[in-house]
Amino acid sequence: MQRIINFILNYRNSVLYFFLLIVSLTFTIRSHSYHQSYFFNSSKWFTGSVYNVSSNITSYFNLEEENQRLSEENEKLRNQLFNTSTISDSIKYLRVDFEVVHARIVKNSYASPRNYITIDKGDKDGISQDMGVITTKGILGIVENTSANFATVQSILNTKSTINAKIKNTNYFGSLKWDAKNFNVVQLIDIPRLVPLTVGDTIVTGSMSSIFPENIPIGVIKKYNLNQAQSSYNIDVTLFNNMANLKNVYIVKNKNRKEVLELEKTTLNAE
Repeated sequence: MQRIINFILNYRNSVLYFFLLIVSLTFTIRSHSYHQSYFFNSSKWFTGSVYNVSSNITSYFNLEEENQRLSEENEKLRNQLFNTSTISDSIKYLRVDFEVVHARIVKNSYASPRNYITIDKGDKDGISQDMGVITTKGILGIVENTSANFATVQSILNTKSTINAKIKNTNYFGSLKWDAKNFNVVQLIDIPRLVPLTVGDTIVTGSMSSIFPENIPIGVIKKYNLNQAQSSYNIDVTLFNNMANLKNVYIVKNKNRKEVLELEKTTLNAE
């Protein structure tokens, strides 16, 4: 207490000055509407600036939670999209039932001939071999092996990968492969020479796959040339996905795939 008294006595002139300044400013603001308005506008600006900085800081630390919420929302929307009733040739039908599960990439490789991706969902999440994996931009690969909590995905950037793909808005399909030369470009082969092609045409998944829903985006035609020996095109496709920068993915489960495969096997064995 004595220290406080000594401080006031030592700086009594400064303390008195600031006290009188505050009193004079208070009377000035109260007695003049212009000063009063200016003061309150300034205080609002200062308060607003403080709140804005505080909000930005809070938003930064909440980004992880917000990303998780958006991923879950995307998962619900994709479930609805893959199971939407459509009308074609005046016949109403229901698309094959698909279930979508959100996951995150733990490890990603794209520089070797056989690339694999590790995701943070596994057996306990209902993930199993031969499920498709996509992002918000397009396909990524197919689940190859699983453990309790993780799964490895055979990337489309894998020389062993073969995926059914087609030219968008047509029924002309071929096989999507990778020549291991460029991690942003894959190859579509076996497209007949009679098909009209244009650089920039969109390539999507075909209907012959029991792994991916039809019309999932893949990329656009970069260039193409005719294979004279086979009378078909070899097409370079620039991927929509940036394969070197991936985080959130969605595992696509065809709930009817097992039944379809068993039926096809029974049919082949009967021949």
